[in-house]
Amino acid sequence: MDRRTLLKSSGLLLGGLTLGSFIPSAQAKNTKTPPQILIPSEQHPLLLNFNENSLGMSPKAHQAIIDALPTAFRYPDAAREKLITNIATEYQLKDENISLGNGSSETIQAVIQAVIRQAEQDNTPIQLVVPDPTFNYAELYAKPFGIPIEKVVLTQEMAFDLPAMQKKVADFNGRSIVYLCNPNNPTATITPSNLIDDWVKNATPETLFIIDEAYAEFVNDPAFHSAIELVQAGHKNLLVTRTFSKIFALAGLRIGYGIAHSQLIAAVENFVSLDNTNTAGAVAALASLQDKQFVQQSRQSTDQARRIVTKALDQLKLAYLPSQANFVFHQIPGDVKTYQQRMKQYHVFVGREFPPAVGWNRLTLGTPEEMVAFVTVLKMFRANGWV
Repeated sequence: MDRRTLLKSSGLLLGGLTLGSFIPSAQAKNTKTPPQILIPSEQHPLLLNFNENSLGMSPKAHQAIIDALPTAFRYPDAAREKLITNIATEYQLKDENISLGNGSSETIQAVIQAVIRQAEQDNTPIQLVVPDPTFNYAELYAKPFGIPIEKVVLTQEMAFDLPAMQKKVADFNGRSIVYLCNPNNPTATITPSNLIDDWVKNATPETLFIIDEAYAEFVNDPAFHSAIELVQAGHKNLLVTRTFSKIFALAGLRIGYGIAHSQLIAAVENFVSLDNTNTAGAVAALASLQDKQFVQQSRQSTDQARRIVTKALDQLKLAYLPSQANFVFHQIPGDVKTYQQRMKQYHVFVGREFPPAVGWNRLTLGTPEEMVAFVTVLKMFRANGWV
């Protein structure tokens, strides 16, 4: 179920029980103003279900939008082109290596359509190979075309089963699109980049890789480096997607991009919508890209929030995977849907279950203050025997 369908089916906010009696009183020592304790409510719920960045956008991005309003009656071409040039400069590439999208999801859609269309024109069979579970938009965009979709279940360690995926490609008489989300969503774990690099470098020309790096800016594991380096080295068989929705906190402005060899970008551009970037999004993205201090602040906030959550999970002996993103994948005893519904009653929205990873829940990392409130609710759940 995608995000839009989930919102329609569940409603955004639920009323219900209050949490006030479970929140400890603030202990102010040697301060004039006691620290504020966040209490989730119907008016101020904890939205920890869609991997958004609760820190909010950079103040410079906010100001850039305000400054652009007087000229918003003009088309956004100039702002769009400036953003493309700055992204290209960021990665020591050229403008023709960049394709902007309405979120990185449009870029994924466009490359899927472009490659399938080319296979149709060549009368060549084509398949999509994806891990399971993973971010499912590549699958959703390929499904209407009726091509085979091969889903390869993660290993017992919840890592990509690359040998099994490679076999799916090798056994197929035709072209393959391989989608790899790194760090993976929903597990928040990384695949060591050398493993992906080796596959890309040794793959036949019939294999096209989509490397989704929506959460790359959060990674601190040295085993990871961006697949953009493969594009810089001249490899033509991959497209790397990035987004301004996560660490830059611009999810509502829908700005993403793809990075690839100019030939692949030209094919992708045939399938993106015209004027797919609005002025507010373009100027906010540009300001965010240049605000390195905010990026560091965003990363530090997420790191602190992660420590708060994992410490609590350790205390409660709830298993979780090592997170390299702005969410944590952790186990829930019993039925995850029941847990999710109970959390909603306390105005806390957590992620859904991701079969075949049954019994696991994806928790978005909000601000440190939000995660202290979440941990308080979670410990109350333990006291009631619910987790």
